[in-house]
Amino acid sequence: MSPTSSPSSRVAPIAWLILVVAMVAGALWWWRMGRPVPVPDAPTARIACVSYAPFRKAGETPLDIHAFVTPERIDADLKALSERFDCVRTYSQSFGLNAVPEIAQKYGMKVLMGIWLGRDRKFNDNEVAMGIATAKAHPEVIRGVIVGNEVLLRGEQSPDALIAYARQVRTALKDTHVPVTYADVWEFWLRYPQMADAVDYITIHILPYWEDEPVPPEAAIQHVADVYARMKARFPGRAVMIGETGWPSAGRQRRAASASLVNEARYLRDFLRYAGSVDMPYNVIEAFDQPWKRAQEGTVGGYWGIFDVNAKPKFSMEGPVTEEPNWIVGWYAGAAGALLFLLAGLWRRELRLARSVIALALAGSATAMSLAWQGRRMIYDCRNALEWGLYGVLCAVTLLSAIYLARRVAALLAGVTFPATDRRLRFLWMFGLAFYDLLMVFDGRYRDFPLGLFWPPAVGFLIVALMQARDNRVLPIVEERFIACFLPLLAAVSVAQEIGLNPSTWLWLGVNLATAGAVMIDWRRAGRGLHAHQAQAAHQ
Repeated sequence: MSPTSSPSSRVAPIAWLILVVAMVAGALWWWRMGRPVPVPDAPTARIACVSYAPFRKAGETPLDIHAFVTPERIDADLKALSERFDCVRTYSQSFGLNAVPEIAQKYGMKVLMGIWLGRDRKFNDNEVAMGIATAKAHPEVIRGVIVGNEVLLRGEQSPDALIAYARQVRTALKDTHVPVTYADVWEFWLRYPQMADAVDYITIHILPYWEDEPVPPEAAIQHVADVYARMKARFPGRAVMIGETGWPSAGRQRRAASASLVNEARYLRDFLRYAGSVDMPYNVIEAFDQPWKRAQEGTVGGYWGIFDVNAKPKFSMEGPVTEEPNWIVGWYAGAAGALLFLLAGLWRRELRLARSVIALALAGSATAMSLAWQGRRMIYDCRNALEWGLYGVLCAVTLLSAIYLARRVAALLAGVTFPATDRRLRFLWMFGLAFYDLLMVFDGRYRDFPLGLFWPPAVGFLIVALMQARDNRVLPIVEERFIACFLPLLAAVSVAQEIGLNPSTWLWLGVNLATAGAVMIDWRRAGRGLHAHQAQAAHQ
């Protein structure tokens, strides 16, 4: 390193502002996550019915045809659930779940017993036979038999085929007086109203988060009430039950519908007040978080439970709710990051100036809090060792890149030169960002925005570009210029897809603008230098 002219008096304050805002924003985000949020109390902690699936432990999934749940395991689950719920809803007769009615009766619970239907005719016939046998064996505990769940939504059977299955079960259970129904999202009952003639009552699913036009939590209960009233009017004289409703506690935000612990608590408490006011039959999804669903629905699929995978309540039914009780960990990470960046930079004598020390500390704190956010996301997102390993490597790359860029920034703010070797590094980050942009645009429904990984290098590259000496005339390579032109456009598509209501998409646009902006600044500066050189040559 060697002394050089001081940074531009106009540019240096902008660089300092960016560093301070990044650090303060990270600290405030973590602080807000730890604030108790007032949420209206539920009228009762007891819930009429809840969806029950026991596949909550690592590796457990009903997608494994050899999966089996022991009666002892079901017994322990239902014993615990009986303290909060009057009824459980099941979805299949396989995997040992046909034992649920007998065990539920032991604890004074009722059962909405499910018969799973898919594409496989042999499997369907077996499910129907077991369902009929189980219902006949325990008619006094069966509140209803649900023949098929969202089969029309998945497109795995025709309405005529489902009507035949429902009538088969209904005929077989005629003497038991056990009612038979079919369950699907409410729109499909409107699309195929002939299904109503084959069942004793109508079971609809209303999930405001998953609507084609997602409903924000503050408007969710009114949406449920409107849909329920619409269904009662469409099928006059018929009993209508809400077979699934709930809210996820973690995962990707959809427009203004944010998946969070606070919103799950708010929705469930509000729903219980509404359901009690209209004396409506309902079932809440679901008892336990289901990690296996993340393979199908992304992170959010695994976090609809009232209890976590360890069968512990995620929130109470009264009092304030805190999104992240361990929020202080974010601040600890920020302090550790500041120390790490100081150690990484101050071993060089030229960076021991006050300006360099402050810049390193700010950059380190902001980076570490950003990575701590990403680490928190990994706890929810990662499903196996491979994903933990992959994200771990990416976090390490982010950290090393941020350390390098922070040293560059500290040197530039101190007015000393630093060997510039960041162009290849910048291109690699741009390539990775462009690749993820394409995924979000064309296959983003179940993907989360990895903001914690991309924000630190994006901010670092932007500040370095702003602070470069004015005589820098290195033209970005054509690939960088090409990608820089498209990054903001791709990110803008994500904003448009969420109609501007998802804050994460705006932050993601900011990442893309910062990364592309660094290239544009270098491109413009190099162009000016080239024109000046050509003018000088012409004059000579």
